[in-house]
Amino acid sequence: MAAYKRHIDTDSISELTISRLSIYLRCVDQLLEAGLETVSSQELAKRFNLNSAQIRKDLAYFGEFGVRGVGYNVRELRQYIIEILGLDRERRLVIVGAGNLGLALCHYSGFSKGNFLVVGVLDSDPTRIGDATPAGLLVEDAERLPEIVTQRRVDIGVITTTPAAAQAVCDRMVQAGLRTVLNFAPTRVRAPEHVLAKTVDLKVHLEELSFFLAHAGG
Repeated sequence: MAAYKRHIDTDSISELTISRLSIYLRCVDQLLEAGLETVSSQELAKRFNLNSAQIRKDLAYFGEFGVRGVGYNVRELRQYIIEILGLDRERRLVIVGAGNLGLALCHYSGFSKGNFLVVGVLDSDPTRIGDATPAGLLVEDAERLPEIVTQRRVDIGVITTTPAAAQAVCDRMVQAGLRTVLNFAPTRVRAPEHVLAKTVDLKVHLEELSFFLAHAGG
């Protein structure tokens, strides 16, 4: 298999393609656990209810993968996807908002499995500062955000505050030098063009499911 193209025009690659790469990685992990050494795009699609043409198109953005008539080497394909997604290095997170969601994310095992490391949990409530989290970290004062971002080499800021506080926290993360922000507060946050801010709104997904239930036949 040829190595993927290392100089990639990220503007030409959609968020949906990146999301599908994450799905492919999970599928490939399962294939490795099952002991498979090679897999074709058709077999990969059949096993995991995917689209074989879409798989080939998504991977083609990053280079030529696989051998015609043989398929993909599963272990090599996994390594390529890991490198494309930047998961071959540790990504450090700081969580601002030590409520139930913030503490749950701090303890989320999926972070450690994906090379994501929570290095700080911050809050502005004096009654929470100093409390121990399930992961063993102590809640720290949110005023220390710029210092912590620099000293602990934080890559990603995670917002789990109230909606009213989310924008101010996002602004402080940007000022501290963070270029990526994941917002769990149920409100949209604004960030400069050079900063990628993603909002995860569970209510939106539940409303999508409600729409399906309301209009599905039967």
